[in-house]
Amino acid sequence: HVQLVESGGGSAQPGGALRLSCAYSGVISFISCMGWFRQAPGKEAEGVAAIDESGTSSYFDSAKGRFTISQDGPKDTLNLRMSALKPEDTAMYFCAAGRNWNLRAWASPLTYNNWGQGTQVTVS
Repeated sequence: HVQLVESGGGSAQPGGALRLSCAYSGVISFISCMGWFRQAPGKEAEGVAAIDESGTSSYFDSAKGRFTISQDGPKDTLNLRMSALKPEDTAMYFCAAGRNWNLRAWASPLTYNNWGQGTQVTVS
């Protein structure tokens, strides 16, 4: 089992920046991919970014050029740097870890086995 704990959420003004972190622990040797999802009130969860064990990253269109996902192996931390924030980025952001990487399904919640509790990001 893998435990995931997000941090770094908060409030920002449009055009501002935030950095989210996800500390993971447990049986991490089985992790082959990690991702960030978000869910706004009344909307379905959507994949924001993902990274596989080789370091290859994927982003949803609105995040390209604004968000950067990275993994700090020695610290067992997954990061998401967000810049040029927009009000539509407001959502609860979740960290996720998966055992079986699937590039075509990186944005599907079904690719991931473990989830954090989420951290709120508000842009206004």
